[in-house]
Amino acid sequence: MAKAEKKRAGSKKAALKKEVGTKVASKKEGSKKDGSKKHPKGAAASNGQRKIEVTTVDLWFDPRCPWCWITSRWMLEVEKVRPVKTVFHVMSLSILNQDREGLSEEYRRGLDIGWAPVRVALAVEEQYGQEQLAAFYTAIGTRLHPRKEELSRETIEAALTDVGLPTELADAGQTGDNDDALRKSHHEGMDPVGDDVGTPAIHVNGIAFFGPV
Repeated sequence: MAKAEKKRAGSKKAALKKEVGTKVASKKEGSKKDGSKKHPKGAAASNGQRKIEVTTVDLWFDPRCPWCWITSRWMLEVEKVRPVKTVFHVMSLSILNQDREGLSEEYRRGLDIGWAPVRVALAVEEQYGQEQLAAFYTAIGTRLHPRKEELSRETIEAALTDVGLPTELADAGQTGDNDDALRKSHHEGMDPVGDDVGTPAIHVNGIAFFGPV
């Protein structure tokens, strides 16, 4: 009796194995005929996604301005979670405030020394492009704001070195050779928001903002 049961169980197992093998073979044959091929889930999802348009955010900064620094760091964080690209441009607090009355002597001294970093920043952009301008801004901004270093030629040269740029670019801070281009960049950013505001100025899709506030 035990032998008969064992024999029947063995026969059932063999039949089941044969049936499964037949189904697998049939499935493979069908795949070959229709030429279908399974794609990884990620690739299929990627192929099915619509193209996301990146919004350009133009931000005008003066390296000395703490509010510019805060806003610029915020924008770089936004880039990580939203389809936006920040493009940096140079403005000048020295140009913005040069004709204003009622400024203290201390503030005016700050405007005098403020020419150097913006001239150098513009020289970086003119000679090395937008990407290096952004890198230089991060380098000098880190030194001036989180580290609280004094604004000097040495600090500017150190920031240039941080991003692999020649320290000779610091010469632009004293010559004023690019002041016309600096004023042009400044007015492109600041004129649309008016004279009664400071920095930063941001343009999005042709609309100018002071802030964000």
